[in-house]
Amino acid sequence: MHSLFLWLLFIFIIVQRSAELIIAKRNEQWMKANGGIEKGKEHYKWFVVVHSLFFISIFAEVVIRGIDGYVFNNYLFALFLLIQLARVWCIQSLGRFWNTKIIVLPNVALVKRGPYKYIKHPNYVIVGLELLVIPLLFGAFYTAIMFPIFHLMLMKIRIPLEEKALGRVKTNK
Repeated sequence: MHSLFLWLLFIFIIVQRSAELIIAKRNEQWMKANGGIEKGKEHYKWFVVVHSLFFISIFAEVVIRGIDGYVFNNYLFALFLLIQLARVWCIQSLGRFWNTKIIVLPNVALVKRGPYKYIKHPNYVIVGLELLVIPLLFGAFYTAIMFPIFHLMLMKIRIPLEEKALGRVKTNK
């Protein structure tokens, strides 16, 4: 029973991410149609690579390890559900401005509602938590170690680019 639930959960997460990519693409098109300018394109391919490999890595670990002896962790699942609520909160708070790229609309104020009222990049915190919690749900321990590290490496590039694009970089003058 647990193995069926796990595979359904895995499929759900992939479908969820696919739906989010459709929303992101629609928002990207709307922003660009309204004068949005994309910044930092060069690093984006690495997001695609890392997030694609994330699912492949979970799948491979589960297949190689097998499902025998796996114990479903209700606490991790509850944490996963909370993280998903926070993810939706981020997406809804940004509305049409949410997408997976750095796109800036000139003369539009930064969103300061929802979790963005409290921290600058809540979605990146949530993604980092997901890259830890989701593999742990599946017993994919190597994935749970590697992919948060990959995420941090990407954030060292992404956040400074985003801060600069949004005009939040302080200059020493």
